[in-house]
Amino acid sequence: MANIGREERSGGHDRALPQRFLDFMTTGWRDGEADLAPVPQVKHLARRRDLLSAAFPGDTLVIPTGTIHSRTFGSPYPFRAGSDFLWLTGDQEPDSVLVMYPTAGTHDAVLYTRPRSNAESGAQYLDRMDGEIWVGRRKSPEEKAATLAIDTRPLHRLRPALRAMASSDRLRVLRGYDAGIDGGLDHGMLPVTPDNTGRDAMLASVLSELRMEKDEWELAQIQDAVDATVRGFEDVARRLRPDAPTPERYIEGVFSWRARVDGNALGYSSVVAGGPRSTILHWARNDGSVEPGQILLMDMGIENNNCYTADVTRVLPVSGTFSPAQRDVYDIVHASRNAGLAVLAPGAAFAEIHDVCMRVLAEGLRSLGLLKGSVDEAMDPSSLTYRRWSLHGFGHMLGLDVHDCGHARPQTYGSGVLRENHVLTMEPGLYLQPHDELVPEELRGIGVRIEDDVLVTAHGHRLLTEALPTESHEVEAWLAAQREAGPREPGIDDVRPAAHRGPTGY
Repeated sequence: MANIGREERSGGHDRALPQRFLDFMTTGWRDGEADLAPVPQVKHLARRRDLLSAAFPGDTLVIPTGTIHSRTFGSPYPFRAGSDFLWLTGDQEPDSVLVMYPTAGTHDAVLYTRPRSNAESGAQYLDRMDGEIWVGRRKSPEEKAATLAIDTRPLHRLRPALRAMASSDRLRVLRGYDAGIDGGLDHGMLPVTPDNTGRDAMLASVLSELRMEKDEWELAQIQDAVDATVRGFEDVARRLRPDAPTPERYIEGVFSWRARVDGNALGYSSVVAGGPRSTILHWARNDGSVEPGQILLMDMGIENNNCYTADVTRVLPVSGTFSPAQRDVYDIVHASRNAGLAVLAPGAAFAEIHDVCMRVLAEGLRSLGLLKGSVDEAMDPSSLTYRRWSLHGFGHMLGLDVHDCGHARPQTYGSGVLRENHVLTMEPGLYLQPHDELVPEELRGIGVRIEDDVLVTAHGHRLLTEALPTESHEVEAWLAAQREAGPREPGIDDVRPAAHRGPTGY
């Protein structure tokens, strides 16, 4: 919200510029036109805001999207809109704030957003972090009003609006996205008190819970992200050497290329884990090498152009065929996956699906000789010894975030039940660490996770990731078929445009 004025924002390595040049940079600029086509989800946005309005009658709601952060000095991270804000507005640009003002029985929604860089003031050049010559054209508030179908005002008008609300006990703020709002913009404007913190936490929880049930547009976006992710796995399989080492960095790079060709970005940091690193759940350094005879665990997902992500894990036998020990562990995890899917339907409790999956894993661990007592003893809440080798639950919600709807209250999520149009992952796993002396030597260093993305339907479920096989012999056949097909190299015309963004206007 700062007023940039006429001072150039730059680094210490830049030479000072004469006033004559700065004055020259304020003249002779033509204003380009923006694409004013409505965003594709526009018909859903008002309905979503109505759902939020009904949950908090009489309350003023403040939902910011966040701002750009720097990776290093002068080098910003790519901006990603806050998921709740994006779900409510469709706006993907930084520094905007949605305020929902209570009226008679409903709310008036106002989007406060940054104005265009003013060429006549020199801001489009002088501000290297925000000037349009440096970072590209953005839509004006009036242009956003047309594309998002919402009352939109310049961001500088937010400050007095918040000041007027500061004393209200009917104010709720989505915190953690905008330090200026969290800190009160001016110190003390929006004080953090125990009561206000609780009210704000409820806003975050309700937003997560409203986002759990996906509309038809969202389901199409998730399937789009899944389809792109499938192509990324195919790209990797076609380049994975069966007879020579393949660097994990190379595999990560191949998939990352697909993420930018067919989507917006990676949905999360890719896990590319060869051999014993397959037992490390969040291995993301990806600086090892996968060798013939080893397995390769890949946990990867593409975020599509509208910011919905897939989340998929597959385990491949690099040489083309699982060894007996690898197959034994793999088939246990696959049986757990199938058992969980068999009960996954509307009304099924998250806890029930978890217990079903974990029991199959525990039975498999006992068959491998790792569990010495009974399965019931291993699964007793006072013991849970089986978790030494399983480590995590059966899955999580999926959508705009890879771990979607994470602020939902336990009674609606972990202790709740599935409902139609929920989308979640099914991802049981076993991880037999290479340094675990309780594991037979031939099994050490084998990690298997099979992760699918699943839509809950009216009478059961549908696998969104069914194009990627999971049964061990099918995986072997699929890998052979991909290698036979060979690498594909799409041309420039095959790159899908980011449809939510229009032309630059220049």
